Amino acid sequence: MKKELAKSIVNKMLAEDKFSEWLGIKTELVEEGHCILKMKVREEMVNGFGIAHGGIAFSFADSALAFASNAYGRLSVALECSISFAIAVNVNDELTCEARELSITNRTATYHIEISNQKNEKVAFFKGTVYRTSKEWFKDVK
Repeated sequence: MKKELAKSIVNKMLAEDKFSEWLGIKTELVEEGHCILKMKVREEMVNGFGIAHGGIAFSFADSALAFASNAYGRLSVALECSISFAIAVNVNDELTCEARELSITNRTATYHIEISNQKNEKVAFFKGTVYRTSKEWFKDVK
């Protein structure tokens, strides 16, 4: 039942999230406090150095943060986020992003998110904290 709610919430979020759609994000796993996403880096995502713009990895991880934290059924929004880039990401790299919950309270939750490429190399590390509102998906959120 909890997994079904989590999937329904993320499907609703994705249906209205044009940026995640543009990124080409696909969900592999969604459950309370945890998710795994995949995407492929395209040519229009590179910066002037010919490598993926840092905003691509940040946005990918930010989507994972949103999906994992909202999967509980309460509307959650980012309070603070940071990212460290370990290695460059290139066109045609296939990225996997995994969000794992570190802590959760009634009002906040903190997540660690790792992004890996198709060689299973860690390319970025993201930490995000969300504010958990009292609004419930499918009750208060339209």
